[in-house]
Amino acid sequence: MAIGTVMVVGAGQMGKGIAQVAAEAGIAVLWNDVSSDLVSQGIAFVSDRLERSVAKGKLSPEEMDAVLSRIQPAMLKEQAVKADFVIEAITENMDLKASLLSKLDAIIPSHVILATNTSSLPVTELAATTKRPAMVIGMHFMNPVPVMPLVEVIRGLDTSQQTFETVCGLAKAMGKVPVEVNDYPGFVSNRILMPMINEAVFTVFEGVASPEAVDQVMKLGMHHPMGPLELADFIGLDTCLAIMEVLYDGYKDPKYRPCPLLRQYVKAGRLGRKSGQGFYRYSG
Repeated sequence: MAIGTVMVVGAGQMGKGIAQVAAEAGIAVLWNDVSSDLVSQGIAFVSDRLERSVAKGKLSPEEMDAVLSRIQPAMLKEQAVKADFVIEAITENMDLKASLLSKLDAIIPSHVILATNTSSLPVTELAATTKRPAMVIGMHFMNPVPVMPLVEVIRGLDTSQQTFETVCGLAKAMGKVPVEVNDYPGFVSNRILMPMINEAVFTVFEGVASPEAVDQVMKLGMHHPMGPLELADFIGLDTCLAIMEVLYDGYKDPKYRPCPLLRQYVKAGRLGRKSGQGFYRYSG
Protein backbone atom coordinates (compact mmCIF):
# COMPACT_ATOMS: atom_id res chain seq x y z
CA MET A 1 0.00 0.00 0.00
CA ALA A 2 1.49 3.34 -1.09
CA ILE A 3 1.43 6.05 1.56
CA GLY A 4 1.53 9.54 0.11
CA THR A 5 -0.07 11.48 2.95
CA VAL A 6 0.41 11.01 6.69
CA MET A 7 -1.57 12.72 9.42
CA VAL A 8 0.42 13.40 12.58
CA VAL A 9 -1.72 14.15 15.63
CA GLY A 10 0.32 15.89 18.32
CA ALA A 11 2.81 18.75 18.00
CA GLY A 12 4.93 17.98 21.02
CA GLN A 13 8.53 16.78 21.05
CA MET A 14 7.82 13.50 19.26
CA GLY A 15 5.22 14.89 16.87
CA LYS A 16 7.67 17.53 15.65
CA GLY A 17 10.26 14.90 14.84
CA ILE A 18 7.82 12.56 13.11
CA ALA A 19 6.41 15.38 10.97
CA GLN A 20 9.92 16.42 9.97
CA VAL A 21 11.21 12.99 8.95
CA ALA A 22 8.01 12.23 7.04
CA ALA A 23 8.24 15.49 5.08
CA GLU A 24 11.96 14.93 4.45
CA ALA A 25 11.04 11.53 2.99
CA GLY A 26 8.80 13.22 0.40
CA ILE A 27 5.54 12.43 2.21
CA ALA A 28 2.81 15.05 2.57
CA VAL A 29 2.07 15.76 6.25
CA LEU A 30 -1.25 16.87 7.68
CA TRP A 31 -0.47 18.10 11.20
CA ASN A 32 -3.03 18.45 13.95
CA ASP A 33 -3.13 19.35 17.63
CA VAL A 34 -5.76 20.70 20.01
CA SER A 35 -4.58 24.22 19.12
CA SER A 36 -3.54 25.58 15.74
CA ASP A 37 -0.98 27.70 17.60
CA LEU A 38 0.79 24.52 18.76
CA VAL A 39 1.04 23.33 15.16
CA SER A 40 2.36 26.74 14.07
CA GLN A 41 4.99 26.54 16.80
CA GLY A 42 5.83 23.03 15.63
CA ILE A 43 6.33 24.17 12.04
CA ALA A 44 8.56 27.02 13.27
CA PHE A 45 10.58 24.49 15.28
CA VAL A 46 11.03 22.22 12.25
CA SER A 47 11.98 25.23 10.13
CA ASP A 48 14.66 26.18 12.64
CA ARG A 49 16.05 22.63 12.58
CA LEU A 50 16.16 22.67 8.78
CA GLU A 51 17.86 26.08 8.73
CA ARG A 52 20.62 24.61 10.87
CA SER A 53 21.06 21.82 8.30
CA VAL A 54 21.27 24.45 5.55
CA ALA A 55 23.89 26.37 7.55
CA LYS A 56 25.94 23.18 7.86
CA GLY A 57 25.68 22.48 4.14
CA LYS A 58 23.65 19.31 4.67
CA LEU A 59 20.59 20.73 2.93
CA SER A 60 20.08 23.31 0.20
CA PRO A 61 17.66 26.23 0.69
CA GLU A 62 15.53 24.78 -2.12
CA GLU A 63 15.35 21.40 -0.39
CA MET A 64 14.39 23.08 2.87
CA ASP A 65 11.55 24.95 1.14
CA ALA A 66 10.36 21.71 -0.44
CA VAL A 67 10.27 19.93 2.94
CA LEU A 68 8.33 22.75 4.58
CA SER A 69 5.87 22.91 1.68
CA ARG A 70 4.85 19.32 2.45
CA ILE A 71 3.72 20.17 6.00
CA GLN A 72 0.24 21.62 6.35
CA PRO A 73 -1.81 22.39 9.48
CA ALA A 74 -4.98 20.30 9.51
CA MET A 75 -8.35 20.16 11.22
CA LEU A 76 -9.06 16.70 12.60
CA LYS A 77 -12.59 16.02 11.36
CA GLU A 78 -12.29 17.90 8.09
CA GLN A 79 -8.94 16.60 6.84
CA ALA A 80 -8.22 13.26 8.54
CA VAL A 81 -10.23 11.62 5.75
CA LYS A 82 -7.50 12.70 3.28
CA ALA A 83 -4.73 10.76 5.04
CA ASP A 84 -3.38 7.39 3.88
CA PHE A 85 -1.93 6.77 7.34
CA VAL A 86 -2.51 8.32 10.77
CA ILE A 87 -0.12 8.35 13.72
CA GLU A 88 -0.83 9.86 17.11
CA ALA A 89 1.99 11.31 19.20
CA ILE A 90 0.17 12.83 22.15
CA THR A 91 0.86 12.59 25.89
CA GLU A 92 1.73 9.12 27.22
CA ASN A 93 -1.63 8.63 28.92
CA MET A 94 -3.86 5.60 28.36
CA ASP A 95 -7.18 7.41 28.64
CA LEU A 96 -6.13 10.25 26.32
CA LYS A 97 -4.68 7.95 23.68
CA ALA A 98 -7.64 5.55 23.81
CA SER A 99 -10.09 8.43 23.44
CA LEU A 100 -8.18 9.88 20.49
CA LEU A 101 -7.88 6.55 18.67
CA SER A 102 -11.59 5.92 19.13
CA LYS A 103 -12.35 9.37 17.72
CA LEU A 104 -10.01 8.89 14.76
CA ASP A 105 -11.47 5.44 14.09
CA ALA A 106 -14.88 7.03 13.59
CA ILE A 107 -13.52 9.65 11.17
CA ILE A 108 -11.00 8.04 8.84
CA PRO A 109 -11.72 5.55 6.04
CA SER A 110 -11.81 1.87 7.03
CA HIS A 111 -8.67 0.97 5.04
CA VAL A 112 -6.40 3.50 6.85
CA ILE A 113 -3.88 2.25 9.42
CA LEU A 114 -3.92 3.85 12.86
CA ALA A 115 -0.52 3.96 14.57
CA THR A 116 0.33 4.99 18.10
CA ASN A 117 3.71 6.36 19.10
CA THR A 118 3.29 5.02 22.62
CA SER A 119 6.53 4.25 24.43
CA SER A 120 5.07 1.74 26.88
CA LEU A 121 1.26 1.41 26.78
CA PRO A 122 -0.45 -1.82 25.58
CA VAL A 123 -1.19 -1.62 21.86
CA THR A 124 -3.74 -4.45 22.11
CA GLU A 125 -5.76 -2.50 24.67
CA LEU A 126 -5.60 0.68 22.59
CA ALA A 127 -6.64 -1.25 19.47
CA ALA A 128 -9.67 -2.62 21.32
CA THR A 129 -11.10 0.91 21.55
CA THR A 130 -11.46 0.90 17.74
CA LYS A 131 -13.40 -1.15 15.19
CA ARG A 132 -10.19 -1.88 13.24
CA PRO A 133 -7.86 -3.76 15.65
CA ALA A 134 -6.18 -5.51 12.71
CA MET A 135 -5.08 -2.07 11.46
CA VAL A 136 -3.80 -0.63 14.74
CA ILE A 137 -0.09 -0.87 15.50
CA GLY A 138 2.60 0.66 17.69
CA MET A 139 5.27 2.75 15.98
CA HIS A 140 7.64 3.87 18.73
CA PHE A 141 10.15 6.39 17.41
CA MET A 142 13.18 7.25 19.51
CA ASN A 143 13.93 10.80 20.63
CA PRO A 144 15.24 12.92 18.94
CA VAL A 145 13.39 11.46 15.95
CA PRO A 146 15.46 13.08 13.16
CA VAL A 147 18.67 11.65 14.66
CA MET A 148 17.80 8.22 16.08
CA PRO A 149 17.45 5.43 13.50
CA LEU A 150 15.36 2.95 15.52
CA VAL A 151 11.59 2.47 15.35
CA GLU A 152 10.07 -0.25 17.51
CA VAL A 153 7.15 -1.71 15.56
CA ILE A 154 4.75 -3.27 18.06
CA ARG A 155 2.11 -5.74 16.99
CA GLY A 156 -1.10 -5.85 18.96
CA LEU A 157 -2.77 -9.22 19.44
CA ASP A 158 -4.89 -8.71 16.30
CA THR A 159 -2.51 -6.62 14.16
CA SER A 160 -2.46 -8.07 10.63
CA GLN A 161 0.65 -9.06 8.73
CA GLN A 162 -0.24 -6.57 6.00
CA THR A 163 -0.43 -3.75 8.55
CA PHE A 164 2.93 -4.78 9.98
CA GLU A 165 4.60 -4.92 6.56
CA THR A 166 3.13 -1.55 5.52
CA VAL A 167 4.43 0.14 8.67
CA CYS A 168 7.88 -1.41 8.28
CA GLY A 169 7.96 -0.10 4.71
CA LEU A 170 6.95 3.37 5.87
CA ALA A 171 9.63 3.37 8.57
CA LYS A 172 12.26 2.45 5.98
CA ALA A 173 10.99 5.16 3.62
CA MET A 174 11.56 7.63 6.49
CA GLY A 175 15.15 6.42 6.76
CA LYS A 176 14.52 4.41 9.92
CA VAL A 177 15.30 0.84 10.95
CA PRO A 178 12.11 -0.97 12.04
CA VAL A 179 12.50 -3.68 14.70
CA GLU A 180 9.61 -6.04 15.43
CA VAL A 181 8.58 -6.13 19.09
CA ASN A 182 5.70 -7.93 20.79
CA ASP A 183 3.13 -6.17 22.94
CA TYR A 184 4.44 -6.31 26.52
CA PRO A 185 4.76 -3.39 28.97
CA GLY A 186 7.68 -1.14 28.03
CA PHE A 187 8.36 -3.20 24.89
CA VAL A 188 12.16 -3.63 24.64
CA SER A 189 13.67 -0.15 24.80
CA ASN A 190 11.92 1.13 27.90
CA ARG A 191 11.78 -2.20 29.69
CA ILE A 192 15.57 -2.07 29.74
CA LEU A 193 16.22 1.70 29.82
CA MET A 194 13.75 2.90 32.45
CA PRO A 195 14.79 0.50 35.25
CA MET A 196 18.37 1.67 34.69
CA ILE A 197 17.27 5.31 35.03
CA ASN A 198 15.15 4.43 38.06
CA GLU A 199 18.14 2.68 39.69
CA ALA A 200 20.27 5.76 39.02
CA VAL A 201 17.63 7.84 40.83
CA PHE A 202 17.69 5.37 43.74
CA THR A 203 21.48 5.78 43.86
CA VAL A 204 21.03 9.53 44.41
CA PHE A 205 18.06 9.00 46.76
CA GLU A 206 20.09 6.66 48.98
CA GLY A 207 23.06 9.03 49.09
CA VAL A 208 25.45 6.76 47.23
CA ALA A 209 26.55 9.54 44.87
CA SER A 210 25.56 12.90 43.41
CA PRO A 211 23.76 13.11 40.03
CA GLU A 212 27.00 14.39 38.47
CA ALA A 213 28.97 11.44 39.85
CA VAL A 214 26.40 8.87 38.71
CA ASP A 215 26.43 10.27 35.19
CA GLN A 216 30.23 10.47 35.08
CA VAL A 217 30.51 6.81 36.07
CA MET A 218 28.14 5.71 33.32
CA LYS A 219 29.68 7.96 30.65
CA LEU A 220 33.34 7.28 31.41
CA GLY A 221 33.02 3.73 32.70
CA MET A 222 30.26 2.35 30.46
CA HIS A 223 30.80 4.59 27.42
CA HIS A 224 27.24 5.95 27.49
CA PRO A 225 26.91 9.17 25.44
CA MET A 226 24.67 10.64 28.17
CA GLY A 227 24.45 9.73 31.83
CA PRO A 228 21.13 8.19 32.94
CA LEU A 229 20.09 11.28 34.90
CA GLU A 230 20.99 13.64 32.05
CA LEU A 231 18.93 11.36 29.82
CA ALA A 232 16.02 11.34 32.27
CA ASP A 233 16.00 15.16 32.24
CA PHE A 234 16.07 15.09 28.43
CA ILE A 235 13.16 12.61 28.20
CA GLY A 236 11.16 14.31 30.96
CA LEU A 237 10.90 12.99 34.50
CA ASP A 238 7.11 12.85 34.23
CA THR A 239 7.45 10.59 31.20
CA CYS A 240 9.98 8.40 33.02
CA LEU A 241 7.63 8.08 35.99
CA ALA A 242 4.66 7.28 33.75
CA ILE A 243 6.59 4.48 32.04
CA MET A 244 7.80 3.06 35.35
CA GLU A 245 4.17 3.03 36.53
CA VAL A 246 3.18 1.08 33.40
CA LEU A 247 5.98 -1.45 34.04
CA TYR A 248 5.11 -1.76 37.73
CA ASP A 249 1.40 -2.16 37.01
CA GLY A 250 1.94 -4.50 34.07
CA TYR A 251 4.36 -6.94 35.70
CA LYS A 252 3.46 -6.53 39.41
CA ASP A 253 7.17 -6.96 40.12
CA PRO A 254 8.78 -4.81 42.87
CA LYS A 255 11.90 -4.35 40.76
CA TYR A 256 9.87 -1.84 38.72
CA ARG A 257 8.80 0.23 41.75
CA PRO A 258 9.38 3.93 40.92
CA CYS A 259 11.89 5.63 43.21
CA PRO A 260 10.22 7.99 45.74
CA LEU A 261 12.63 10.75 44.69
CA LEU A 262 11.40 10.48 41.10
CA ARG A 263 7.81 10.90 42.31
CA GLN A 264 8.83 13.84 44.49
CA TYR A 265 10.56 15.67 41.64
CA VAL A 266 7.55 15.22 39.36
CA LYS A 267 5.15 16.47 42.05
CA ALA A 268 7.41 19.50 42.56
CA GLY A 269 7.29 20.29 38.84
CA ARG A 270 10.95 19.43 38.32
CA LEU A 271 10.41 17.66 35.01
CA GLY A 272 13.84 18.13 33.45
CA ARG A 273 14.81 20.27 30.49
CA LYS A 274 11.24 21.20 29.56
CA SER A 275 10.58 22.79 32.96
CA GLY A 276 14.08 24.24 33.43
CA GLN A 277 15.01 21.96 36.32
CA GLY A 278 15.26 18.25 37.00
CA PHE A 279 18.40 16.63 38.33
CA TYR A 280 20.16 19.61 36.75
CA ARG A 281 19.23 23.25 36.17
CA TYR A 282 18.74 24.58 32.63
CA SER A 283 18.47 28.02 31.16
CA GLY A 284 17.41 29.23 27.74
